[in-house]
Amino acid sequence: MDKHGEESRKRAAFWVEPQPLLLASKSEGRRLALFQAAIPFEVAPAEVDERAIEARVIRAGGDPDAVVLALSRAKALTISQAHPGRLVVGADQAGSLEGQIFGKPEDLPAAKRQLSTLSGRVHRLHSGFALARGDKVLFEAVAHADLTMRRLDEAFLDAYLAAAGDVAVKSAGAYQIEGLGAHLFEKIAGDHWTILGLPLIELLSALRGEGALLG
Repeated sequence: MDKHGEESRKRAAFWVEPQPLLLASKSEGRRLALFQAAIPFEVAPAEVDERAIEARVIRAGGDPDAVVLALSRAKALTISQAHPGRLVVGADQAGSLEGQIFGKPEDLPAAKRQLSTLSGRVHRLHSGFALARGDKVLFEAVAHADLTMRRLDEAFLDAYLAAAGDVAVKSAGAYQIEGLGAHLFEKIAGDHWTILGLPLIELLSALRGEGALLG
């Protein structure tokens, strides 16, 4: 268990499930969201072919919400089927600009191109999750946040990417707003947890519905 999981377990005043929640994700933002809510959790990253799933959903006419839900389900079920009886949350996040979906950049040059495209414009983050146990998805939801990026000149982009390093390729949009990414924006409409990549209010409601949290 990582340090966030260990600390949240100690503080789990409302958790009544006999075992911690399994988080099928490596995301630091999602760990932070669970930690802030004092949900005891263990990290069990799911290995799924994200690009293949995304391509299949898009070919079928799916929008960004459909993409993140398909990926969330795949991650949750991969881990829940390997851990019968455990509650598992899988999550995914994508961005969209004028209806076109974008995800994590492949490398730093791609991150610079992505940020240049987003500069001075409003884009939407689509954050989804699926809660599963065994071979069944119990609940799923998507939440949105709309972010207005400042106009960024090349000198600033170079300075930002030099400071952010590999962090810039770990999130849709090439930023993590809980860190240096905060410098990129002039306006945000949406809750903190959705931007971190986990719609926490909806997840807490689902956990209460499953009897994992005090009501």
